[in-house]
Amino acid sequence: MTIVTNLGIPRSRARGWLGKPPKEVVSLDVLDLRASELQHEVLELRRRVNKLTALLRLILALLRSSGFRLTHERLPEGRDKIRILLAVDRARKFVPLRTLLRLLRLSPSRFYAWRRLQHACALDDQSSCPHTSPHRLTPFEVRAIKDMVTALEYRHVPTGTLAVLAQRLGTVWASPSTWYHLVRKFGWRRPRLRVHPARPKVGLRTTRADEM
Repeated sequence: MTIVTNLGIPRSRARGWLGKPPKEVVSLDVLDLRASELQHEVLELRRRVNKLTALLRLILALLRSSGFRLTHERLPEGRDKIRILLAVDRARKFVPLRTLLRLLRLSPSRFYAWRRLQHACALDDQSSCPHTSPHRLTPFEVRAIKDMVTALEYRHVPTGTLAVLAQRLGTVWASPSTWYHLVRKFGWRRPRLRVHPARPKVGLRTTRADEM
């Protein structure tokens, strides 16, 4: 800053230069091109702009006709949220953020919440990141519990005893209450097979007298 003040530049202007990004400057190299080349480049750019505008209108018409809105829909997968965040970051170089969020029908609070959760790797509705909750079961453990609950070879084992069996086998270390909670949450059905044959619902039928 002392170098700037020694050159006679005000300190406030130098701070403004440091705080704002540099502006794009068009050099005089464009004037070296011929008029025919400039006209060809302008026509090519116009053709590309018209093509992109037509594709954008088609996509907007498809979204509006499908009725999809981020204000009324949830994105449980973290990959979808990351894809939207990356697209917004690329588009912010040319379009203001407020305009992009208005186009996506996405509130700023929800956008910045996704941004904070992105650094914590917790964008999934059911987070698999061990940093957010160290004692939470991982998706692999939940899948192992589901396989044991719905397995035919364990159909005769109660759910509470199945939790102890999983600990002995070294598959999953979770309490029986956690197993019951997961079974109720995801609606898993234990396989039940009938041991005794079904009773006949139709009684005895005779065709003549004293046949019974």
